[in-house]
Amino acid sequence: MFKIYALLLFCGFTNFAVAQQHIISGTIRDSGGQPVPFASVYLKNTTTGTSANVDGKYTMKLKKGQYTLTFRAVGYKQQENIINLTADVSLDVNLSSESYTLDNVTIKANAEDPAYAFIRQAIAKRKEHLNEVKAFACDVYIKGVQRLKAAPKKFMGRDIQKVMELDTNRRGIIYLSESQSKFNFRRPNDVHEEMISSKIAGRNNAFSFNKASDLIVNFYDNYLLENKLSARGFISPIADNALFYYRYKLLGESTENGLLIHKIQVIPRRENDPVFRGIIYITDENWRIYNTDLYLTKNAGINFIDTLNINQQFTKVQDVYMPTSVNFQFNGDIFGFKFAGYYIGVYSNYNLNPQFPKNFFNGEILKVTQMVNKKDSIYWNNNRPIPLTADEKFNYVKKDSLAKLKESKKYLDSLEKDNNNFTLGKLLLQHYRINDRYDKESYTFDPVLRAIFYNTVEGLTLKYGVTYKKEFENNVSYTIRPEARYGFANQKLTASLTGNYFYNPLKKASIGGSAGNGIFDLNNLGSMTTIGNMINSLLYEKNFAKFYEKSFVNINTSRELASGLQGSLAIDYSRNHNLTNNTDFKFFDNKEREFTSNNPFSPTVETPLFPTYTSVSATASLTYTIGQKYITRPDGKFYMESSFPKITVLYKKGFNGLLGSNVDYDFVKVEALQDRISLGLWGYTSFMAGAGMFLNNSNMYFPEFKHFSGNISTIFPPNIRKFQFLDFYQFSTDKEYFEAHLEHNFAGFFTNKIPLLRKLKLQEYIGGNYLTQPDKKNYKEFYFGLERLILRASYGFSYDGNKKINQGFRISYGF
Repeated sequence: MFKIYALLLFCGFTNFAVAQQHIISGTIRDSGGQPVPFASVYLKNTTTGTSANVDGKYTMKLKKGQYTLTFRAVGYKQQENIINLTADVSLDVNLSSESYTLDNVTIKANAEDPAYAFIRQAIAKRKEHLNEVKAFACDVYIKGVQRLKAAPKKFMGRDIQKVMELDTNRRGIIYLSESQSKFNFRRPNDVHEEMISSKIAGRNNAFSFNKASDLIVNFYDNYLLENKLSARGFISPIADNALFYYRYKLLGESTENGLLIHKIQVIPRRENDPVFRGIIYITDENWRIYNTDLYLTKNAGINFIDTLNINQQFTKVQDVYMPTSVNFQFNGDIFGFKFAGYYIGVYSNYNLNPQFPKNFFNGEILKVTQMVNKKDSIYWNNNRPIPLTADEKFNYVKKDSLAKLKESKKYLDSLEKDNNNFTLGKLLLQHYRINDRYDKESYTFDPVLRAIFYNTVEGLTLKYGVTYKKEFENNVSYTIRPEARYGFANQKLTASLTGNYFYNPLKKASIGGSAGNGIFDLNNLGSMTTIGNMINSLLYEKNFAKFYEKSFVNINTSRELASGLQGSLAIDYSRNHNLTNNTDFKFFDNKEREFTSNNPFSPTVETPLFPTYTSVSATASLTYTIGQKYITRPDGKFYMESSFPKITVLYKKGFNGLLGSNVDYDFVKVEALQDRISLGLWGYTSFMAGAGMFLNNSNMYFPEFKHFSGNISTIFPPNIRKFQFLDFYQFSTDKEYFEAHLEHNFAGFFTNKIPLLRKLKLQEYIGGNYLTQPDKKNYKEFYFGLERLILRASYGFSYDGNKKINQGFRISYGF
């Protein structure tokens, strides 16, 4: 037994000796004694290293031995220090500003700047450098900090200092996060990242959305940051067409690691083109990017922020250069909130010849496991590569302490006492919510003003509901919603109960059901909004929407069957009743116009559109997104926007005789949909195309027809499926059909060249819609317009075959 203990003790001391590491730490300053933020510190000829923090402080852990440390920062001369590490060492470093001279460069008057020759060489080598690394794996540490520099005292009636936990000057860190990941890449764009650890100040149970792929900005690509900070993206200074957009100036040359480095200023040819400005460093002979210090400003068309600085440092790995430090610094001002911050990524331990197993790249771009956010402060103190600043340490301590307090029932009850405070404004205009965060449940009451409307079938109508939600761990939840509707003209009360159980967020799996009776639009895709129909009815004597009554039971379920493939099944029972108008009340009596009947095919006479009948049906659908990429976290699976279309196949069956059903039909359709297909500087395109037919239409009524998303109103909410001038009901079909919708947004390609429109940040778009079916062959629409944020104004034309039948302005709102 003694020998066993001795052996264990010996092994323990041996492991301790092997694992023992010493700390090298210090501050990196310039020749004037000022800190050099985010300088890189790496072991010479390796990719093992770290970065200094914003105060120039750094720390590294290494085993006993002799090392050569390389200190680098953009604009400074690289410095090397040899150390013999036997204990913890404090090593402060002073970096000298890099001396870029033009001693060996001859510049003639009126001649082209020498920078152009170097840039042309870099452009010629662009594709080669872009594709030379086929795959790699590395470790990535990401740190994000966002600070509020100034803010109004109150915003929408709320005390900003209290809500955002700021100091008395309404300043402070509003977001602080760190993460460590294993990052894997395979050309052209396969990514798989596994998060090892994650920490967010004040949110101990939260998972960071930090992704190494978000920090990949490859200036060897022609266009960068498409559909991120701008719909159009931005042109690289060494893009194939860069000479059309940039001017260049050689600032000097210097030798580093035996390489001649050209320091080149990039200058926009036109102030408002989507381009960078700043400095790019190009190596001689192989014409690679060595460093970047480039900016985007509001003049380039970035959204949400005022300025973005992208600072990259590259290190030689085998025969290529890979980024070891990527730093995004930004600032902005929105509604009086002045903010600034940065995201820095430190890349280390590169492997340029990884052997990935089969199906390793399966669409999962980021995997976050349950234990990622369970690492304690001891772990982070031992593994954090970039030291925290004093205020970041304080922020963690303060917000983590508050987070524990916020989890207590006493605190949550006091918080909810304020948040749940009843006001008439909340009830009338907003959703009034009674929230219990401790028990994770809430009651949401519909706003009263939106619940009151008018139509000619029901007259003045009140439709009101309350939604109860109960949440469990990892986003599992269920909701229950009772709803009642009463029309004062038809004196009809309807009510329903709807429930849904979201039981597996990782599989996007839910089961739900509803039962009751209600008043529904004859077009299951909807016609006008309730408020739009009310305004048209009361002010203009135009009752566009048509209704029917349905008593129903519905059971439905949905689940992900494979990555990107969602399946759903629904069973419906309904008893359907025709309705007629019960009032002709309006504010103004238009002598040249009268309300139409509730039968869209018999506008002057109230004739029943269909008899009372029973319908039993089942609907099954599969939706597959080609190339779907996603993030997996314990609290769910989060789909990313795909570069490929979403395909939907649907089959619906009406059962004759089952439970007294009077319908007998079989319907099938196929649809393809894709939003925001990037076309570089030309903006983006969205489209939807669908075709379907009734394989059997032996017995069916108008509510079961295939309907289309029409519009005959000047103001309407936008939708890629929506026609601009098509009647809501006239061309619904029980036969075959084909429809297509295409819209292209130029994202300011033309308006950016017109000063006034550029200042307004207006974007131009064009579009077209098409429908053909036996009763409406070759119907076409064309339109063009301008948009800003959620508002759009367009002018369009509609054609029945080659005959123009309508034209006019359209205004739309919403996303």
